[in-house]
Amino acid sequence: MTRVVVGMSGGVDSSAAAYLLKEQGYDVIGVTMALFDGADEEGLCCGLSATEDARAVADRIGIPHYVFNFKKEFKEKVIDYFISEYLRGATPNPCIACNRYLKWETLLNRSLEINAQYIATGHYATVVKHPVTGRYTLKTADSKDQTYALYNLTQYQLEHTIMPVGRYSKPEIRNIAKKIGLRVADKPDSQDICFVPDGDYSSFIRENTDADIPEGDFVDSKGNVLGRHKGITSYTIGQRKGLGIALGIPAYVTKIDTEKNQVVLGSNEDLFKTRVLVRDYNPMCLEMPAGEIRVSGKLRYTQPKADCTIRPVGENMIEAVFDTPQRAVTPGQAAVFYDGEYVVGGGTIV
Repeated sequence: MTRVVVGMSGGVDSSAAAYLLKEQGYDVIGVTMALFDGADEEGLCCGLSATEDARAVADRIGIPHYVFNFKKEFKEKVIDYFISEYLRGATPNPCIACNRYLKWETLLNRSLEINAQYIATGHYATVVKHPVTGRYTLKTADSKDQTYALYNLTQYQLEHTIMPVGRYSKPEIRNIAKKIGLRVADKPDSQDICFVPDGDYSSFIRENTDADIPEGDFVDSKGNVLGRHKGITSYTIGQRKGLGIALGIPAYVTKIDTEKNQVVLGSNEDLFKTRVLVRDYNPMCLEMPAGEIRVSGKLRYTQPKADCTIRPVGENMIEAVFDTPQRAVTPGQAAVFYDGEYVVGGGTIV
C-alpha cells in the first residue's frame, strides 16, 4: 500500500485531503507541524487549537496523527528571512517560504525517512505532467486557486506530492467534511501571517532583531523632504494608510530607498510599471527560457493574470514586460507566470 503523509493544519481543506486519500486506498499518516513557541491563538494554522482539531479529525477518519517539531527550521527559513527582507526594503511573502522550505523540504525529507512515497496538502491546485514538455507542474484550480503560493516547488518535490482537493470547489470540500461529521467543516480559513496574528509587522521586527531601524525622511520623486517616517519596516509599495503625514493630496509609497533611509511618496499614477525584474527564477512546466516567450503573469495573489513577455537576463533571472502597466510592483513579492492553466515558473520581484 502506498504511504502518504498529509500535512494537517486543523483546517477543513487538509482534513478533507486526508479523508479523500484514505478513501482512495492510501496508507495515510496525518502530521501537524509545530513551528514556533506561543502559537496558541485561536484560528492559527499551526496553533495549539489547530493541533487539537487535526488530531480529532485523524481520530474520526481512522488514521494515525503525529506532531513534528520544526521550530528551528521555521525560525531560520521563514522568520529570519521575513525580518531580513523587510530590513532591506522588500515586502516578503513568508507563506511562500514556508511552503518551499517547511512543507516541501523539511516535511518531505522526514516523510521519506518513514517510508512514505508522497506528501499531501489541502492546497487548491493539481500536480500534473505538462502534456508537451513532460515536466512536472501545477495546474490551476477552478475554485480558490493557490498555485501562486506554490510556484517555487522543484521537480523532485512535485514528483512526490499529491493535492487531492484541487479538483473540488471550496463548498464541495465543506460538504464532504459535513457528510463525514468533521467538526472543522465550517471552520473559517486562517487569514493572517501565523507568527504575527495582530498584523503589526513593524513591532514584530523590532522585537526580534538587534538591527537599528532609525527614523528618516519622506521625500518626493525629486528628493524634496515632505516629513519624517518611523523606519522603513513600517512601509510597503502602494501603501497609503498609516503614513502619519498630511499632504492635502492622496500620497502613496512608491519606493523605499534603504541606502538613504528614505521613503519616496508619489501619486497613484506613479505606481504603474510595465517592466519587472525577477530573481531566483524557478522553472516549472518549461525549463529556463532561452529567449522571449509569451505568458501571462501575476504579481500578487489576488491579482488577475495579465499578458506579458518574459526573457532571461542573467543567472536565474528574468525580465517580464507586461502589455499593460501593473500597479504597485513590490520588491520581495512573487511574480508567477502561466501558460494557460499551467504554471510556467516564478521568482521574487527585484
